[in-house]
Amino acid sequence: MKLKELLINLNYELIQGSDNIEIKNIGWDSRRVKPNSLFICVKNKNIDRHDYAASAVLNGATALVIEHDIEKISENITIIKVPDSKKAMAKIASLYYGEPSKKFNLIGITGTNGKTSVTYFVSKILENAGRLTGIIGTIQNTVGGKELKAAKLNPTTPDSIELQESFNEIFSGGASDVVMEVTSSALDKGRVYECHFNIGVFTNLTQDHLEEHGTMENYKNAKLKLFKMCKKALINADDIVSKEIREIASGKVYTYGIEEPSDFKAFDIIYGLDSVEFSLKFMNEVKRVKFNIPGKFSVYNALSAIGICYLSGLNLDTIIDGLKDIKGVPGRVEKIPNDKGILAVVDYAHSPDSLENIINSMREIAKGKVITVFGCGGNRDKTKRPIMGEIAGRLSDYVVITSDNPRKEDPITIINEIEQGILKTNCHYEKCENRKEAIFKALEKADIGDVVIIAGKGHETYQIIGDTTIHFDDREVVREYFDKI
Repeated sequence: MKLKELLINLNYELIQGSDNIEIKNIGWDSRRVKPNSLFICVKNKNIDRHDYAASAVLNGATALVIEHDIEKISENITIIKVPDSKKAMAKIASLYYGEPSKKFNLIGITGTNGKTSVTYFVSKILENAGRLTGIIGTIQNTVGGKELKAAKLNPTTPDSIELQESFNEIFSGGASDVVMEVTSSALDKGRVYECHFNIGVFTNLTQDHLEEHGTMENYKNAKLKLFKMCKKALINADDIVSKEIREIASGKVYTYGIEEPSDFKAFDIIYGLDSVEFSLKFMNEVKRVKFNIPGKFSVYNALSAIGICYLSGLNLDTIIDGLKDIKGVPGRVEKIPNDKGILAVVDYAHSPDSLENIINSMREIAKGKVITVFGCGGNRDKTKRPIMGEIAGRLSDYVVITSDNPRKEDPITIINEIEQGILKTNCHYEKCENRKEAIFKALEKADIGDVVIIAGKGHETYQIIGDTTIHFDDREVVREYFDKI
């Protein structure tokens, strides 16, 4: 592909060389540069890729996109200067892969909680209706259930090159729909710039990621960007931010909820041990829905999935039929079977709101005590630690505070900061730095009819301690405990 074809509609200045050269690859990582590549010097908070331009040239780059001046680059190398290299990278990536997001129904889901679950539910319903679907999300990137060949470098929303490459692979695989998690970070850093969203979805907004955004206002504003990029918006009417989304959304707005008037509204809710049932009202229709995942938050997730699939062209009967066959998402309210009469649940809850939701949901169905094991991640928002401690103590009968992914922080310090919140309650608790021992202690405390919630890591199969990543899976630990006894 000619370089000039990648620069269409881009605000740029040709500093050096020709734009008529052939480009066979694009990238921002100098270590992965191949001959005849375009290297894009992205400037991030911690790393400035301009510093690696010379290395990229040595590895075969024949053209550079820069945001600020660099020195000691051969005159044989084409240099293009742009005001914003992140936006330029997104535009170039979309053109390089043939603008794939224009070719299918692209659904973007944002919010503090529920993104992974709703993404999974939507894909299952669409596929049950015979529509091949791609997923871009936290757990994996797939098309038709098969993992993509494109490298998954970012935990949730990929960088713009990886994202457009994934879109292209999904489209080439024959998918008609793509459902993706859209994080606040991705929106803030322009990773989804040049994505053509048909439907934008808002689940909720609660405290999280303040280590990155600084304030809740900044966090909220990052989320709101999605709704200036989509043709249709589906939002949780029960969340206070819904009013702002209605005001700024570029397309038609649809709503779902339990408390507030909504287009997709749930009522007559019955919470069970293994499921939830509710009546769904949409326009003049009322349908009874059964969903095999318990809890109030599961009603919200189901409503979101129903709305998305309806706006994607399915009728309500087809959607409800697909919803009833869903068993669950890995690491989200995942029950670990045992013959001891204990309900052991592993969940990804790692924010105040999500922890409160999972404990409340289990409290509604528990026949005995609710025992909670959790920690907080290191090098992340410190202000939520005592808040989560207070929530766990207020809602649980017993709590074991432990490590999550301490990263480069002292695990004991994190645990002590969580403890400040639990001290405000009357809950009995203990501290145990070793996460495996903590899970065992919680399970040892449990009797028949009790619920043990292991929160924070969910589907993760690792633990980050300092600079070391070790294998660790909460689900495996729970199974090991029950196998031993």
